[in-house]
Amino acid sequence: MKEKLSPFSKLFLIFIFLILYTPIFFLIFYSFNSGGTMYNFESFTLDWYRELFTDYRLLIIVLNTLVVALLSALIATIIGVLGALWIHSFRRRATRNMLMSFNNVLIVSPDVIIGASFLILFTVTGYKLGFYSVLLSHIAFSVPIVVLMVLPKLNEMSSSLVDAARDLGANSWDVLTKVILPYLTPGIMAGFFMALTFSLDDFAVTFFVTGNGFSTLSVEIYSLARRGVSLNINALSTLLFLFTIILVIVYYFIAQRSKSTVMGVRK
Repeated sequence: MKEKLSPFSKLFLIFIFLILYTPIFFLIFYSFNSGGTMYNFESFTLDWYRELFTDYRLLIIVLNTLVVALLSALIATIIGVLGALWIHSFRRRATRNMLMSFNNVLIVSPDVIIGASFLILFTVTGYKLGFYSVLLSHIAFSVPIVVLMVLPKLNEMSSSLVDAARDLGANSWDVLTKVILPYLTPGIMAGFFMALTFSLDDFAVTFFVTGNGFSTLSVEIYSLARRGVSLNINALSTLLFLFTIILVIVYYFIAQRSKSTVMGVRK
């Protein structure tokens, strides 16, 4: 039986969503302003979007950002799933809790500290800052997120599934690929998309480890905003917002499909 929200709860939710979404819609609205400022809306125009698509340097930075986000999310998902399986393999609960505590510390650590740590590490080792330093940093802070998404799913999986598979003659590889990983798919997908979004909007860590000649969108928008607000930033932010919405929709349908598959129900 579904629990109905009280009128106060509905009003509170509407208020919260207004606070969260009003600045975004304000930014989107002025991306179509021919006036060139965010003070007076003169008339509708797509000039800022045309200017955006003719700025090849900015488009390359967008491409860099997407490549880093996709690669780091993919690699972090693989490492995170292996890490979750490794943590789950410990029989002692105290050991698991200790490892999860180490994992959670990295999640709650301030981005400034993580960024400064990586900068010191790369400087001491003589590693050149650029694409790979950003990629490694994004993988590093994404792995704990994936572990956090996958491990609860692993904990709730009944051991009888694995026992049944072994009784039917499955070897360790078959158990992993045909039983465990399909069951973990919702958690794996959640971890991948979380890592992807964390990488896309990260500023603090990237600001420390990006080098000359390489930049990501968050760092570039910060640099552009410091030189003065241009409405092509609004246009770019609008497109990114739409891209994020598409990601959420895709994730929703994948999660629903994975859930149906795990439950043995195909719609």
